[in-house]
Amino acid sequence: MSIIKIKKSIIPSCDVDSLEKLGKLVKATCSVKGVGAYKIGFELVIPYGIERVVKTIRKFAKLPIIYDHQKAGTDIPEMGEKFMKACKSVNAVILFPQAGPETEVAWIKAAQQSKMNVIIGGEMTHQAFLKEAGGFIDDDAPKRMYEIAASMGVTDFVIPGNKPEKAMEYVNAIKNKIKNPVFYSPGLVAQGGLISDLANKLESWHAIVGRAIYEAKDMKKACEELAKEL
Repeated sequence: MSIIKIKKSIIPSCDVDSLEKLGKLVKATCSVKGVGAYKIGFELVIPYGIERVVKTIRKFAKLPIIYDHQKAGTDIPEMGEKFMKACKSVNAVILFPQAGPETEVAWIKAAQQSKMNVIIGGEMTHQAFLKEAGGFIDDDAPKRMYEIAASMGVTDFVIPGNKPEKAMEYVNAIKNKIKNPVFYSPGLVAQGGLISDLANKLESWHAIVGRAIYEAKDMKKACEELAKEL
């Protein structure tokens, strides 16, 4: 079953530092046509707790809530079950399994057993991530992460929106493994990525946008303008 009911959408990334700001963000954007879900992360969950964050969103919207632990899937295999239990109040979790294939497999299995929707990421959006760019991660590691997940029946994947050529390489690798995958991309607008670069190439794709929405004077209008680009 799809996490998001529409084929293409804007996902506001709720990287704000208070429940009051979160409420204002959700209230301003939840009625915008094209908003498909909300993504939450540590900036809210650590100080307020995941259940209070979810409750704040639910005052205004019934849309799916995706938890991005920034970055989950980097612990030992045995922690996957505990992580999924802790996240039971959200609709989906994002994993970046940089700790290796054993952890990736175990955490995906934990998600599947707990009936938690899982979205797998591989390459991040910032510079100096892969070895070829001065980073720590082997150049072929993201492709392996995606392929392992696809082989386990995962259908949802995070690809970097500000690296469209690399993103499409991953899309093709994933499509060689499964039919009808769904993609999500951060790295847009404030990080330089253009929504049109991937929206025009992918059938099922969701743009994750943070600062361009929550730092806007008129969050609803900013969100509406972004949705027009899908």
